[in-house]
Amino acid sequence: MLAISDYDYHLPPEQIAQTPAEPRDHSRLLVLDRATGSIQHRHFYDVLDYLRPGDLLVVNDSRVLPARLYGHKSSGGKTEALLLRQLDATRWEALLKGKMPVGTSIRFAPQQQPELHISATVEEVLPAGSRIINFEQPINQRLADFGVMPLPPYITAPLANPERYQTVYSAAEGSAAAPTAGLHWTPELIERVKQAGIQWASVTLHVGLDTFRPVQQEDALAHAMHHEWFELPAATAAAINSTRARGGRVVAVGTTTVRVLETVGQQQAQQPALEPAAGWTDIYIYPPYQFHVVDALITNFHLPRSTLLLLVSALADRETILHAYSTAVEHGYRFFSFGDAMLIM
Repeated sequence: MLAISDYDYHLPPEQIAQTPAEPRDHSRLLVLDRATGSIQHRHFYDVLDYLRPGDLLVVNDSRVLPARLYGHKSSGGKTEALLLRQLDATRWEALLKGKMPVGTSIRFAPQQQPELHISATVEEVLPAGSRIINFEQPINQRLADFGVMPLPPYITAPLANPERYQTVYSAAEGSAAAPTAGLHWTPELIERVKQAGIQWASVTLHVGLDTFRPVQQEDALAHAMHHEWFELPAATAAAINSTRARGGRVVAVGTTTVRVLETVGQQQAQQPALEPAAGWTDIYIYPPYQFHVVDALITNFHLPRSTLLLLVSALADRETILHAYSTAVEHGYRFFSFGDAMLIM
């Protein structure tokens, strides 16, 4: 048994960040040495002080879809949908607000342009509570008109610029939430990284349902992870292999990047070198866990009792992580998606 209550902590509500740092790289950075438990308090623009020539930074280049849609059921009641992943030309997995049995018809329209509309029908209720909905026509190219940025429920302040919930290097559209550890990077800081002899590579993982689904059972081992689509490109596999060969460190930017790297690392554990890969992953990382690829991690501060808190507690032990979180609370760090960062070395 893995008791999820052992991965809880107190967070004052005022420390849940409502707006991103400006500029991006001026967020704070808690640096944790997992071997000694020592902590340093810096800013994100200081991150190069902890990286070495020959290290490799790996980021998730997934881009968030404007995937929150507002509409009305055929009965007239209001509802909203969060599109999680596309299944084919017209069918999507989605989280729907309210009771939505199979056969329910929904008419979606932009809040500012109700004359534009598109209809969808609920086709299936999935075990985890999401639905499969079928639009009357493909909506991919119309999401910019119909959808809004799907901010997490703990962010209640309006977002003036939707691009602040995207990383500056986002490229492959498909996520229902941002890989938020990447929000701290600026083009100028990335250029400094490269000039310092630190390599930069990317993977793709389209963030889906599990970002929004807490661990419900006391035994965290009973939690079922959702599948998310990933890709490890050939260039990134080659960069990891060359980094390992010269004794450099693979530094993952974000837990989503960790999930890609460790999925492939597990699948190819008996091979002498990593090869490119793509597919679906439901990897669940919790203590104890032997990491195959990742040596260090840049991440944000995660929700209590979450699978992401379990993941970081597998890289550093539970007591070290909870002490670091307690220290971050005491020092006024900002938490969650728009919050400050943590470097686990």
